[in-house]
Amino acid sequence: MESWSVEQVCNWLKQRNLGELIPKFREEEISGAALLALNDRMVQQLVKKIGHQAVLMDLIKKYQQQKSGLESLTYCCEMASQKFPEVLSGKNLKSFIERHKMLQWTSSYVLPDFPYDVKCILAEKKCPDHSMRIRIIEFLQADMTKYLEGSLYPNSQQYNIVVNALLQAYPFLDEDGNGFLLWKRALKDRFKYVRRPIEDDEQVLRNKCKFGHRRGHSRKSSFAENTLDDVQGQVEGEPAHLKGSAMDLHINWLNREYLKTQRNWEEVDNRMNVTIEIRRKMISDKAPLKDILRLFPFLRCPYQLFREFQLLTHMDIYKKTVEILEIYSENILSLYVVRNNPINIMLQENLKQHTEEDVLKYMKMTAACLLLPEVFGDDSSLFAAVNEEVKAVTPVLEVKNPFNVNSCEFALYIEREELAQLDDCTMALAALVAAFHVFDIPCPKRIHRTLNFLESLVFEVRNPACLP
Repeated sequence: MESWSVEQVCNWLKQRNLGELIPKFREEEISGAALLALNDRMVQQLVKKIGHQAVLMDLIKKYQQQKSGLESLTYCCEMASQKFPEVLSGKNLKSFIERHKMLQWTSSYVLPDFPYDVKCILAEKKCPDHSMRIRIIEFLQADMTKYLEGSLYPNSQQYNIVVNALLQAYPFLDEDGNGFLLWKRALKDRFKYVRRPIEDDEQVLRNKCKFGHRRGHSRKSSFAENTLDDVQGQVEGEPAHLKGSAMDLHINWLNREYLKTQRNWEEVDNRMNVTIEIRRKMISDKAPLKDILRLFPFLRCPYQLFREFQLLTHMDIYKKTVEILEIYSENILSLYVVRNNPINIMLQENLKQHTEEDVLKYMKMTAACLLLPEVFGDDSSLFAAVNEEVKAVTPVLEVKNPFNVNSCEFALYIEREELAQLDDCTMALAALVAAFHVFDIPCPKRIHRTLNFLESLVFEVRNPACLP
């Protein structure tokens, strides 16, 4: 905050519903350093309304407390590392401090000062075109890299904070309620695009090796190597719709676009709309899932999976899932049937290590999600595989380190193969429910009560299934 310009301070005020103070702050040239130096008397002279004075002083006080807390934490860790080098040394000390810094984002992050042409578009509340979206994403990516002190690997929570800040400042960017997922995906794609050509950064190379990349080798994709005619020849009972040259062009375009790092999501939506009849015909004819995904690889993207569900049902599955977990998580965790479950025990142990409300809420929602089959007496192995190998052929979640903020991983599997990587428990649960409908997969009896409960809430049934 100390390095903020006057405009960045004004943006910070706007995000905290203190927009009335902006003209005065500009007139007095209040930068970040000046803001932190304000005392009670200065605030009274600068701000007329008592309510605004109280809010402003509270925000300044909280930031100063966080700053001093981080400094004292660093000092204590350094002292502890001298006394107990085997406990807090080297990499452990660095990761511990970095993790604490990450938790400060929620209250300290402020949007960057966008260039003039971007400001004009945003001021007019116009939805930006494709090129303008790219410019916004580029500035957000560069700004996040500064906050990360040069790192090109933000975690999911940091992506969420930045995108939330963008949509709070400019609500009109949240198009049809799907804006969050669109902007987050675009921001993640931008980081991938920046990382791809880098060959001399230690962290980038380490992650490339971790995920199977080798210097000089490009990632291959089976559907990218085949022409549409070859793919069609592998599909048994080929639908007549696939033979049209216009449809061939759409499907070829979708396959080429899927391989790109920066994708034209608006055009993807349009072409997925045009080809939906073919997809639904293939799915209803029980075409192999591999062939469906080979022709329509964007169904591997969570956003497109949710969008396909919405086209079929007119329901926003992601939004509904957020509401379900927020409403029911506390009730689920309070049930006697889950009290001694290993997931709940793991949750309680991890809750003791954190005090931040956002982190605690995230952990409880994750636990509630994973405990749902236990509540209804269903087979949990058909719902989620936690820190173990996926064995079910029906849609199931793979979850690793569910309560570790920095290393948790969620993925959706169908037929024992990974369909999509997911950001958090909410997206994972929404993708699981959506997959059964989008791919027309019968629900196994041993997980029927759990999915019936979720679907009754998603589809707003008059008498929804209740918790036992």
